[in-house]
Amino acid sequence: MSVDHYQVLGVARDASADQIKKAYRKLAREMHPDVNKDDGAEEGFKQVTHAYDVLSDPEQRAQYDRGGNQNFGGFGPFGDIFETFFGGGGGGQTRGPRSRQERGQDALLRVDVDLKDVIFGVKKTLDVDTAVVCETCKGSCAAPGTSPRVCDICGGSGSLQRTVRSVLGNMVTQSPCGSCRGFGEVIDSPCPTCAGQGRVRATRSLSVDIPGGIETGQRIHLPNQGEVGHGGGPAGDLYLEFTVRGDKIFSRSGDDIVATLELDMLDAIEGCEVTLAALDGEIVVTVKPGAQSADVITVKNRGVIKLRGSGRGDVRLGVHVTTPAKLSGKESELVGKLRALRKPAPPTLVGAQQGMFHKFRDRLFGG
Repeated sequence: MSVDHYQVLGVARDASADQIKKAYRKLAREMHPDVNKDDGAEEGFKQVTHAYDVLSDPEQRAQYDRGGNQNFGGFGPFGDIFETFFGGGGGGQTRGPRSRQERGQDALLRVDVDLKDVIFGVKKTLDVDTAVVCETCKGSCAAPGTSPRVCDICGGSGSLQRTVRSVLGNMVTQSPCGSCRGFGEVIDSPCPTCAGQGRVRATRSLSVDIPGGIETGQRIHLPNQGEVGHGGGPAGDLYLEFTVRGDKIFSRSGDDIVATLELDMLDAIEGCEVTLAALDGEIVVTVKPGAQSADVITVKNRGVIKLRGSGRGDVRLGVHVTTPAKLSGKESELVGKLRALRKPAPPTLVGAQQGMFHKFRDRLFGG
């Protein structure tokens, strides 16, 4: 015959969760086999416990109210057999109360850094939105001045045992205590700041040493810097994933820093020496006479520090020779005299793969 769980607990069908819990705790104290030795007390205690297990869980209660099947959670022989072999416990062994402290979740934080920051590495202070230990209760989950008390239903064990007669004989099954949720303790006055969670959301400042040579998409692992767990439990880990922002002038190719050096045609013809501002200070660049567009000038050991290994990459400058769009009369006269002296060969076509753009790309980026 079907048992009405509301009738077992003596509550109305629209009873609140607190009313259901209060009724269960009263009946469980009265019918607990260690207290009540009357015939039928043990069976009544099992019915009360099962009724509370169903009605205290919102999903199970909703299913029960819709007329859902509760056979395998009931007290018939088949329900007890399934409970024994599939999670109900057995053999009379008590596993002990469940700890309120749980390990926190790992967290991933994406961090943007400038190209100049990854040449040598940089120390940054990051603001992390995370879960931290509640300062009010220090992770105890209880209001200040109070403390959890031992559950009077399970005696602090966190679980309840019952002996069930089945087709296989008498069996001892074990299930979490519905009154304390398996913790073995009851918090009558939860902390008002964290609502009994032992942790709160907060923004925490974290100082991080970002290594030189880090690239976009790479991560670093910071153990125990993630979210604090329930009940002030140990923090999870924090992973930082980096995006290296581009620069207006310089780009990155592996451990090298690359840019384009624009040269006036006269500097390209005669050669010159120029001091330029790089990402980490000034560099001296020597242009040899007769420089051509798509030539690459290399300044050794002024690139990005190698993330793995030692040393630094280079600064590589792709040459782009510019010609004036307009000449004065005097300049045109001088160019004419130069042309008469040099007698240059007429323009010719070359294959596309030998064009300036391709040569420039291949030499600068190694493509």
